[in-house]
Amino acid sequence: MTIYSLSACENLIADYLERGGTAYTVEEGCLGLGLMVLSGRGLKTTIIKEIFLTTYTCGHTMRKYNRCPEKYQKYI
Repeated sequence: MTIYSLSACENLIADYLERGGTAYTVEEGCLGLGLMVLSGRGLKTTIIKEIFLTTYTCGHTMRKYNRCPEKYQKYI
């Protein structure tokens, strides 16, 4: 599992928005982004989850899908 920083996730979100995609916040995060779903026409669906590392730090994981999983379709 690769852990990404907050700035790497923010750059990915900015890239999705520039390409005409949308970003949905499913759950608010404490130190980071929480749970987000990024999608768009012609773009892969990306799920970003916040992972707690210590009391004062967190990281994020990203998973990309060709089609949006059913679990997250209700948020789009």
